[in-house]
Amino acid sequence: MERRGLVRKSEAGTYRLGTTAIVIGTAASTQVDLVRIANPILEEVGQKANETTQLRIIDNGESLCIAKFEPMRDLRVQAMIGRRRPLSAGSYKVLLAFLHPQVQSQMIPEVLPRLTKRTITDRAKLIAELDKIRNQGFCVSYGEVSEQLVSVSVPVLAFDGSVIAAVNVGAPAFRTQRSDVDRFILLLKDAARKISAGLGW
Repeated sequence: MERRGLVRKSEAGTYRLGTTAIVIGTAASTQVDLVRIANPILEEVGQKANETTQLRIIDNGESLCIAKFEPMRDLRVQAMIGRRRPLSAGSYKVLLAFLHPQVQSQMIPEVLPRLTKRTITDRAKLIAELDKIRNQGFCVSYGEVSEQLVSVSVPVLAFDGSVIAAVNVGAPAFRTQRSDVDRFILLLKDAARKISAGLGW
């Protein structure tokens, strides 16, 4: 543990937390704060949209759901805390789009998984799409992860301006019009601003 920086031995022979442990603790604290701040905002967006909302982060090269809200309607997108999805597919590409270019390049796999016929599997096309997403500040996905799903995501920024998470609305395609997508984008941008402000951005 000492070699890995988790603890540090004093001259008196006692141990205290090392720098690695402090970094891990800070990261965990930030994630707890993120969920605490985001939960009521996710609920507010979900009630206004009357659709499922999620908060996702990057974890081990994938997007990971860490908070959610589902509306009280029979037919809705099912969200599950702990569910993982590829970063290269669906509206969670927004997480990739806002990474530093060097980090982004490392996070894109050589072989992109095909989830539906709409999933981007060409690396050059994906990079071009990520540039577009970064410029417009949001990502809309039509059937890239599931044929019948429309998904919209907006980045959440940490105190230093780096992307820390994405807020999302997912809805069944059959009842989602372009006007609905435009409304989701506005709701999510407002939600992302509120969460980012709560984190010090």
